[in-house]
Amino acid sequence: MAGFPNRTKEKLRANQLALGFGVHHLRTSATALLAAACDHDWLFIDMEHGAFSVHEASQVCLAALPAGVTPIVRVAADALDEATRALDNGAHGIVVPHVDTVAQAQRIARAFRYPPLGARSWGGPPAVLKFQPPGNAEAQALLNDAILVVVMIESEEGVRNANEIAAVAGIDVLMIGTSDLSAEMGISGQIGHERVKQAYQTVAAACRANGKALGMGGVYDSEMASRYINDGARFVLGGTDHSYLLVGAKARAQALRELL
Repeated sequence: MAGFPNRTKEKLRANQLALGFGVHHLRTSATALLAAACDHDWLFIDMEHGAFSVHEASQVCLAALPAGVTPIVRVAADALDEATRALDNGAHGIVVPHVDTVAQAQRIARAFRYPPLGARSWGGPPAVLKFQPPGNAEAQALLNDAILVVVMIESEEGVRNANEIAAVAGIDVLMIGTSDLSAEMGISGQIGHERVKQAYQTVAAACRANGKALGMGGVYDSEMASRYINDGARFVLGGTDHSYLLVGAKARAQALRELL
């Protein structure tokens, strides 16, 4: 029994750009359709900084699956229980922030994969298999392959350990949280600083060496986005619902006011 494909993971395996739509405020079933209409591949449903409950995040996930947009949930760093509940109820991927060490990466990979690859508990027929899975063993193997597990590199320690983190089986993407990384470096917001550029090159090399994808978050300047995509970033957060709304609404308001 085939479930919903993880098109974002398929794109990353083909070294194609997978563009994310950040969800901080939207709660409706139209969210994924709006993202698809704007040519985005995945939702970044933010339970770290947004006010989502697991229930609300799951409802957005369930609406995204048939829309062909991959629902990916970011949880807080130590909220792995919320992540597994999201996976049981519609998420096709998880982002965990502030991953600095190999031990953290190993714990994350183990939490989100079924045996023999990990220790995730079976919670019954999951949404990503359309609630009609084959036998448990086959379903768990399918899900182990389909789920996208993303760890965020947001500190100099994480950058130093990038090669070892990327070598962990079960981790698919190393995503640089550029805003928090620059803040931790004492150069907050300077996303084009030479130290940030070097961090991207270091993490990109680790990803290439270990067959993992490089992710980019917090970079909304076109020049710097171009640089980091050329460095290898393919899992790219394009913006968030509120930033898109502010940019579009401000431009429209200005255009209308200039008519008078």
